Formats: sequence, C-alpha cells, structure tokens
Amino acid sequence: MADSGAQKNLEKMKYVRLGKTGLQVSRLTLGMMSYGDKRWAEWVIEEEDALPIIKYAWDSGINFWDTANVYSNGISEIITGHALTKYNIPRDRVVIATKVFSSIYPEDIGYRAFGAARPGVVDMNRGGLSRKEVESSLKRLGTDYIDLYQIHRYDNETPIEETMRALDDLVRIGKVRYLGASSMYAWQFSKAQYTAKLNGWTPFVSMREMIPLLQDQGVGMIPWSPLARGVLTGKNRQSVRVTTDPGIKRFIKTTEDVVVDRCVELSEKKKLTPSQVALAWMYTKPYVTSPIVGVSKTKYIDDLVGALEVKLNDDEIKFLEDAYTPRRVAGHI
Repeated sequence: MADSGAQKNLEKMKYVRLGKTGLQVSRLTLGMMSYGDKRWAEWVIEEEDALPIIKYAWDSGINFWDTANVYSNGISEIITGHALTKYNIPRDRVVIATKVFSSIYPEDIGYRAFGAARPGVVDMNRGGLSRKEVESSLKRLGTDYIDLYQIHRYDNETPIEETMRALDDLVRIGKVRYLGASSMYAWQFSKAQYTAKLNGWTPFVSMREMIPLLQDQGVGMIPWSPLARGVLTGKNRQSVRVTTDPGIKRFIKTTEDVVVDRCVELSEKKKLTPSQVALAWMYTKPYVTSPIVGVSKTKYIDDLVGALEVKLNDDEIKFLEDAYTPRRVAGHI
C-alpha cells in the first residue's frame, strides 16, 4: 500500500509526451545515478537504502527512470532491475532509460569514474558506440527491452553510420523502443539525426541540450542536474565547494552566487523551497519535458513534486534569469 505522502504526490503528478512520440512520461525523471556503490563515488546511496526511495518515487507517480551502464560500473542498472522485481512493478508501466558510451569495469567496481584514468588495463573495445554493450545492460536491468536507449556522448572513433545503423537494428528487433542522446555539440546531434533520416533508420526522440535545434526537430528535452547538483537549493554551497569530485567543482565554476541568492530570495517571498522555484522556472519553458532529479531521501520527492503546482509570473522569471551570465559548453568536452 502506498505511503500517504506518496499518494498525495500521485494526485499532483503530471505526464507529458516525450518529443513527438506517443510515450507518456512523468514531469519528473528519477536519476538513478544516485544509487549504486560508494566505492564508485562517496555520495552514492547503496541498494538497501536506495530501494525504498525508488519505491516511494514510483508510488508518487514518477514512471520515468534514467540510468546508464557507467553509473557505479553497472550497479545502478542492477538496482534499477531489482526495484522492479522487489516491488512487483509492472514492466510496461515504467519507462526505463539507460545510456551507452563510457567504458565500464564491472569486475572492478572500486574504479572511480570521475577524473581518473584506470591504470593497467587496455581494452580498445570497451566503451564507445559499437554493437557490444546493449546485451550487458539488458542483463543487468533484468528486462528484455529498454524503453529509451541513449548515447551518452558522441563517439569520434566510430563512423556515425555504424552507430545509427546499429541503434536502428536494436529498435527493429525489439530490444529498444526509442532512441535518445545526452551531451554533444548541436552539429554532432544534427549529423546523427540526418544520417538516420537519410537512410530510413530510427532517429533520436530525446536530447538534453541545444534548445533551438530540439524545438525545430520536435525532440523532447530531458535536462540533467536541474538543481546544479544541489547548488540551487541554497543550503550547501560551501560544502560543495570543497568536494573532491571534479564533476561537482565544474558546476561551482559555472554557477554564480547571485543566481542562487535570487532563487532563495524568491522562494522565501513565495513561501516555497529554492528547489521548487528552480524546477518551476524550468517548467516555464515549453521545450522542457522532464528534468532528471537525483533523490537521496523520500522527503525530497515531496518537495520536488510540489514544484508542479508552482506558477511563476513574467516578472519573477525575469528576476531569476537576469542574474545569469551564459557560459561555455560544459559536460561533454
């Protein structure tokens, strides 16, 4: 039986089509990168504590779960599959998204993915966008198909024709339902799309960046880290600054205090949390489909679902946006 808090969230939850497809996804995506093995990253929540959070998210109406082969070197995908079986969640009611590209080392879970090369191992066929990895993801997920299979990065070492043809094959044989992409330059995404369309292959239906191109092509946007890895909550700016995780340090360098200050100021004025204001701002953009949120406690799900009911007026949106200075592209280079 669902928790009463989750039941209230379910009543608030909204759903939207992913791009031009008929696939209906919740307006929040559960980021499964948060769940895995602490040997991979110290902030990861391990399975015993992760499963109840995933269940609460499901009971709250969050039907869109986003993972990747590289998260905790495959453990995140395993936990995703375990959640389905432990709680008897019907497979056809969950939209599972995973990604492929980065090299993973499931035989050495202690290998950390952030900012370090793994010494002593040379395997030129690990990673990239060749045909090898989908079967491994399916096995870890414990399912026979993936709803949304995304290329995590653009692979300069593999011809785009090989990549798009291989992805199309996966759709045609039923192992994958839809294709998506994560982070790359607009010209790379455009090249992949037109290669697929030129050859009658399956194009991407989702992406995370390059807004004008996505709008023109009718591709759904599922932005990652909408709270800038917690910086926009306004609570942990100092602790985040001293982290050893270079991925988080990159966010600090590209996020100004004034942006966070305005988010906090507006939240206090509207008697909301900064997280709700940050997400509500994102929901004012018609091109945003479903932001991917990392959740470490069930109470944060209540907070984030509450953002679906928040309305910002034009002056409030301008107040938030005027503080931001555009930055160079980060995340895939």
